Amino acid sequence: MIQLRIKSLALGTMLAGLLLGVMACNTTPTNDTTAEGSGNLPGEGITITPAHTSLLEERFQTLIINRALEELGYETETAKELTYPTLYTAISNGDIQYTAVNWDRLHNDFYQNSGGDEQLSQVGVLTPTVLQGYQVDKKTADEYNITNLEQLKDPEIAQLFDTDGNGKANLTGCDPGWGCELVIEHHLDAYGLRDTVEHDQGQYSALIADTMVRYKEEKPIFFYTWTPYWVGGVLKPGEETIWLEVPYTDLPEAQGEVSEADTTANGKNLGFVVDRIMVAANQQFLEDNPAAKKLFEVVEIPLDDINAQNLLMQEGENTPEDIDRHVNQWIADNQESFDSWVEQAMQAQS
Repeated sequence: MIQLRIKSLALGTMLAGLLLGVMACNTTPTNDTTAEGSGNLPGEGITITPAHTSLLEERFQTLIINRALEELGYETETAKELTYPTLYTAISNGDIQYTAVNWDRLHNDFYQNSGGDEQLSQVGVLTPTVLQGYQVDKKTADEYNITNLEQLKDPEIAQLFDTDGNGKANLTGCDPGWGCELVIEHHLDAYGLRDTVEHDQGQYSALIADTMVRYKEEKPIFFYTWTPYWVGGVLKPGEETIWLEVPYTDLPEAQGEVSEADTTANGKNLGFVVDRIMVAANQQFLEDNPAAKKLFEVVEIPLDDINAQNLLMQEGENTPEDIDRHVNQWIADNQESFDSWVEQAMQAQS
């Protein structure tokens, strides 16, 4: 009897175990966090490292793209701060997957010398119609009827913008290695300005801060700038400053065939190609990741939005936490577009 009872208990235990197993298999989780659910994301298990220069203002658009990549399942690392052309070399080598600060025409030399289309790819148009050029304060421009860069060949005009007492105009210029400094140096020769204009180079953020101080002291200012950047939100062209025209289009050979129409914006020949900011990415990465490629193709961030965020940084909201908050707010304000990017990228993967 005891032996029979033991056998009955064993059989009952076995049946109970089988029943629990069936129940467990038929249980539906209320929140799908299983490996099978997460495995549907195209970026699962893949880490992406972006890059930009030391300008913290470039972090905004990079983080927006990172957030979209994270929605696709990718892990993203903090963007590396690299100089040109090292940034493009790193993308070519696969050390970096992408940058959101690739200027199509201005950075062409960097792009080609780092392997060109065989190693890299320019994808989408993140921000169209971005400008570069020379500006002077409107008060001085109006008083002396200054409209064209060539007028600074006149020593008397040039001396108005002299900040170090040597009689030459001091041009707040471009960081060495950015690419814009090569155009400025070319212009000084092409337009015969070497004898009357000095190109002040260094860290642009420090140089433009000094320029701002001079403006507040109601002294003449002469500087290089670009859009999108916060300077245009503080010194508004047409109100506080004016864009100077150039006498004719003349650019370094590396920028290819360029016409006057290519360098003209709002009826003024600014001397720099009216450019566009694109994503530059590692070619092999794009081939292996069609979802990321599609995202890069469709993402677009308006110039005015970048200007506005950059101005917030200039006004003191410049910590990583501040920038994260700006990114979160921008995504919330543009949720429909953001979701559309992710949806299109998911469809490209499938």
